[in-house]
Amino acid sequence: MIQVTGHTEGHDGTTGQDEATVEAKRAKNTYRTAVGLLSRREHSYHELQHKLERKLKGEGCVSEIVTAVLDKLANEGLQSDERFTESYVRSRTMKGRGQMLIRNELQQRGVSDHLIARYLGSQDFDWVQMAAEARRKRFGDLLPEDITEKSRQTRFLQQRGFTHEQIRAVLVESSSSINN
Repeated sequence: MIQVTGHTEGHDGTTGQDEATVEAKRAKNTYRTAVGLLSRREHSYHELQHKLERKLKGEGCVSEIVTAVLDKLANEGLQSDERFTESYVRSRTMKGRGQMLIRNELQQRGVSDHLIARYLGSQDFDWVQMAAEARRKRFGDLLPEDITEKSRQTRFLQQRGFTHEQIRAVLVESSSSINN
């Protein structure tokens, strides 16, 4: 900012009052865009911040505006990482995804480790049962009869985000039948 005869002038020749109006319009537009995104589905703070900065980049929206808008949304209860985490965990478990995959996806979305642990650990999930159901849905009721098929099913469950212990528990019956 350059101070000229009692008012500030920006590098583009606008006065300080004009800049304040432009900033207010940017903040209002950012808020409106954020509410629109949140009306479609829950977003984590980090995820929403990234989307807004990417979407509004060409409109001169700066990260300070995005951060201020996100803080306001969080204070108003419109954005909540806790609500997002609960919704996300429920959605992904209903699709037969394992806890390792869900944990990784939540971390990528900027959710704190304590929220992840609380929602993955506090829910009464029977991860072994969920892995068994995912296996049964994909491969049917018959357990694998040879090592090749067992390996194939193991890879499938690993890609779904189930732990080695959970997979082993699901396929333990098949390994005893293969060895006999």
